[in-house]
Amino acid sequence: MKPYIFFLILVVSFRLNAQTDDEKAAKQAVIQFFEGFHKKDSVMMQQVVHKDLILQTTFTTKDGEAVLRNQPADGLIKAVVTRPDSQTWNEKILSYNVQVDGTMANVWTPYEFWLNGTFLHCGVNSFQLFKDNGQWKIIYLIDTRRKKGCQE
Repeated sequence: MKPYIFFLILVVSFRLNAQTDDEKAAKQAVIQFFEGFHKKDSVMMQQVVHKDLILQTTFTTKDGEAVLRNQPADGLIKAVVTRPDSQTWNEKILSYNVQVDGTMANVWTPYEFWLNGTFLHCGVNSFQLFKDNGQWKIIYLIDTRRKKGCQE
């Protein structure tokens, strides 16, 4: 009897930790976004970005003032693909926390940003995604940026 109970507990615990297909697909959309980001590939990025993307960033100034800045969505992709070849942008994603409810998903990704091999800042990206006709699209992206309290 004990081996059966052990097996049952093992199966149940595995199922509790397994990602759903939607969680995997939402995560894959974010992975593709960053793959395009690193390759300077606007097509790859646009395949997973909704046409009405909203971008924001938040940080604290040296004086301790909290800032929330809106950014034009088309400016992000343009900046990515037109950056000089002499610049290497490396956004290292440290982990993925994915939550899904129906046609909405959130992907939380702590990161470090490196410019030409030099640490620049760290923070967290929060991606909101919408399941548009079966495909996950990024509709909102907000990130934090700081130089202290990073994992480097």
